[in-house]
Amino acid sequence: MFRTRIGMLAAATAAGAMLLTACGGDGTEGADDTDSAAPAASAPAAGGDLDFLSGTAKANRAAPRTGDWANEPGKPAVQSKAKKWVQLSAAKAGALDPVVVNGAGFTLYRFDKDTATPSKSNCEGECATTWPPVVVSPRGKIFIDGIDESAIGTVKRSDGTLQVTIGGWPVYRFSKDLRPGDTNGQGVGGTWFGVTPDGQKAGEPAGGDQGEGDRGEGDGGRAAPATSATLFDDKDFADNGAQGLAGEGCQNVSRDNIASSLQAEGSLKIWSGPDCTGRSEVVEGDVADLATVGFDNDISSVFFG
Repeated sequence: MFRTRIGMLAAATAAGAMLLTACGGDGTEGADDTDSAAPAASAPAAGGDLDFLSGTAKANRAAPRTGDWANEPGKPAVQSKAKKWVQLSAAKAGALDPVVVNGAGFTLYRFDKDTATPSKSNCEGECATTWPPVVVSPRGKIFIDGIDESAIGTVKRSDGTLQVTIGGWPVYRFSKDLRPGDTNGQGVGGTWFGVTPDGQKAGEPAGGDQGEGDRGEGDGGRAAPATSATLFDDKDFADNGAQGLAGEGCQNVSRDNIASSLQAEGSLKIWSGPDCTGRSEVVEGDVADLATVGFDNDISSVFFG
């Protein structure tokens, strides 16, 4: 019996050696296979455990009061049910066409102080309260409506949550957008813009991600026409209320006769009446106090171009 046990032990040892060799345990062929698979394990979170589904949440029969439908307007997504899914739809909101909206119809934005390569959010703390990040749970769903899946990804935030990216740019909602289709965040601080389906700034011409040196001067030394502007309720660009405008031609102000300062990159014409009627004045760039040009609390429309 003793000899039989020795024989069984020898056979088991030989079989184990053969198994280790087949799995690369000797550091040769099997180890190379393991190394070549390593990049897949460290790939960006754009895929991971997330499900990418074509079409809207409604078309895919998402559960009521979950995902984007569970997010309170203007508030960060904190409940787990609100992170179950995100919808990204190419749409029109106000003067922004195209711009990406979520499943509840709220405009999504990008931040110039973030980076796209690599994807990184620089909006934390109070910033993330004003601009709630679009987040999704690690095993959640992203419904894609009119957007190329290759443009969509995620990046891990400092708190460990996954923030959705478009064209590498982390995307957000705006706390002062309280109704679907609002675009009050457009142009705020000169750094926040609606995001297009390919990650560019909504409301800007193609190739709008230009450096300061690329912005030309108009005829006679006048600044090039602005394509967007931010109207602040108070002087000196105080963030106590603001609204954005963008597009071409005449744009009416949603909350008129309330602005006391203005930010714009370029020249534009402000009007006291709707549809670019009444008194007008051409301004160039930022105006910290609209009283200096006779338009404090007296802007009803703006002309771009």
